[in-house]
Amino acid sequence: MKTIDAAPILASLAQPTRLDIFRALVVAGPAGLPAGALADALGVAPAALSFHLKELRFAQLVDSEQQGRYVIYRARFDTMNALLSFLTENCCAAASESSVNAACCPPAAQKKSRRAS
Repeated sequence: MKTIDAAPILASLAQPTRLDIFRALVVAGPAGLPAGALADALGVAPAALSFHLKELRFAQLVDSEQQGRYVIYRARFDTMNALLSFLTENCCAAASESSVNAACCPPAAQKKSRRAS
């Protein structure tokens, strides 16, 4: 992922309602949630929910599927995992060059940087 790809994803999550929607869909897992259940759970009006879901779909954070008369929304874990990888990609790069370890370093990387000191 490149910065130009990550920026719109981060921007779409920089709004409280959209962040709440995405978090609810993450908790729901692969089964997802119908739009009505999502609106009820979050106390969001259907029109507002539709607007926010459109923004999340545009950022490729959410997918939808028609199931009978319901539309089921699901979090796109592949997109979020790619974003998390992008954000943490270089977090340990300077750890070997300083006495301060990056907080996001996995334990194995922290041990290596301590041994190198």
